[in-house]
Amino acid sequence: MRKLLALLLVLGMVAFTTDYAVAQNGEQTVGEQVIEGAENAAEAAGDAIEGAAETVGDAASGAAETIGGAVEGAADAVAPRKFGHQLLKEYFIQGGWQFMALVLVCLILGLAFCIERIITLNLASANTDKLVARVDDALRNGDMAQAREICKSTPGPAASILHEGLKRSDKGLEGVEKAMVSYGSVQMGLLEKGLVWISLFIAIAPMLGFMGTVIGMIQAFDKIAEAGDVNASLVADGIKVALLTTVFGLITAIILQIFYNYIVSKIDSIVNRMEDASTSLVDVLMDNKVLS
Repeated sequence: MRKLLALLLVLGMVAFTTDYAVAQNGEQTVGEQVIEGAENAAEAAGDAIEGAAETVGDAASGAAETIGGAVEGAADAVAPRKFGHQLLKEYFIQGGWQFMALVLVCLILGLAFCIERIITLNLASANTDKLVARVDDALRNGDMAQAREICKSTPGPAASILHEGLKRSDKGLEGVEKAMVSYGSVQMGLLEKGLVWISLFIAIAPMLGFMGTVIGMIQAFDKIAEAGDVNASLVADGIKVALLTTVFGLITAIILQIFYNYIVSKIDSIVNRMEDASTSLVDVLMDNKVLS
């Protein structure tokens, strides 16, 4: 029995010792594996950090280049550009002063005539209804002299025509109508004074522009012949300079044409008022028994 217990005790101690040794060996193996895993993880982390740093560096470089390009583009966009009279001045110089100066003279003289006509016509526009009413009141009172003085002191062609009609009131209805028609033609000529010059400048400005264009094209082809080769930049510059004269000539004609049409419409309005005032004066003279 004691032998059996001793044997069991020995066997237990051998088993425990073996398990302990195996456990230690296992723990040692796990530790080594953990250490190796940590080392591998550290290396992987280092590689990842280096790759991330390189990626960030590349991204920063690309972003810097993009920002630089955007800044340069914004600087170019913000750069001052020529507008208004500066741009017109530059084009005027590029087009050649020989023909550009002639077109500019046409524009200045045409605008001078237009402004003079507009001022004159505005001053000539009078309230014909009020004028005829005042003449009617004077004739109702039997005062022909006052009626004539009212027409004489009132500015405008309509008042002048009425004054001529009152001056011929003793010649009868036919004499009054004839006097007003004749003097109306004179006033019509005065109203249209200067329109022929405006029409001339409207016609001649684009002609000068076309002439400058033709001469510029001839000069461009002369340069091509001298160079012996068709250079796109040379041809483009020559054509651009040649066409500038045409553009300025057309702009001048358009501006003067607008003023011309306004002046003509103003004259038509004044003539209609003159005719209406003449007809009203005949009725007033008939109503007040001035004409038999």
